[in-house]
Amino acid sequence: MTAPTLRTPPVNRRRRFDLRSTTLFFVFLAVVVSVVGFAVRMVAGSVERRPAWVFVLVVVGVASLLGLRRRLHVMRAARRAAAALDEAAREAAEELEALAIPRQRVSADVAGGYDALTPEEFEEAIAALCERDGCSAVDIVGGAGDLGADVLAVTPDGLRVVLQCKRYDEAHRVGSQDLQRFGGTCFTVHEADVAVLVTTSHFTEPAMEYAEQCGIVCVDREGLQAWTDGTGPEPWR
Repeated sequence: MTAPTLRTPPVNRRRRFDLRSTTLFFVFLAVVVSVVGFAVRMVAGSVERRPAWVFVLVVVGVASLLGLRRRLHVMRAARRAAAALDEAAREAAEELEALAIPRQRVSADVAGGYDALTPEEFEEAIAALCERDGCSAVDIVGGAGDLGADVLAVTPDGLRVVLQCKRYDEAHRVGSQDLQRFGGTCFTVHEADVAVLVTTSHFTEPAMEYAEQCGIVCVDREGLQAWTDGTGPEPWR
């Protein structure tokens, strides 16, 4: 007796062409392409109008894709940045508060001599001398943008005195260029009745000649000491 032979179904049977499925596929593909094109146009328009916002959105999107660990890292960085900003704001407030507090005058009777002072302290010492000798409205204006004036004061006679302070070593003489810079602003800008350049050093001969021509009073090391001791006249006399 012969056994019946089983028929094996063909492996590569061709699928029947389905017009409906094909049509739906191409319609869906067209919709996707249209949406993508519309999105691309919107992004391009946004880039032209507001590139900063687009950049922010891209950064946010990239940060989101990096995952939870990356987001936590960004949060920690943001907290550190906020803490740094808070610290900077606190320091700025302290600086403003310090600027609002008037600087304490250095006594005219300087211990250790003027050579022991910083340039800022020397200006304060000169201002103290002016106050000691009856000047009013004494103000220290030295610093960046001072245009040559370090101390302003009004004498008992009502004269406006403009002083420039040069805390130089004794070997460093005040030259004519120093006098020229001061002479260019003391009268025209600061409207001085009396212009004084006082130094812990000495003046060169050209500097003295220029000062005499312009009417600037020069107070050298010996003159400053005499003013301090009261054995010499005030510069405005």
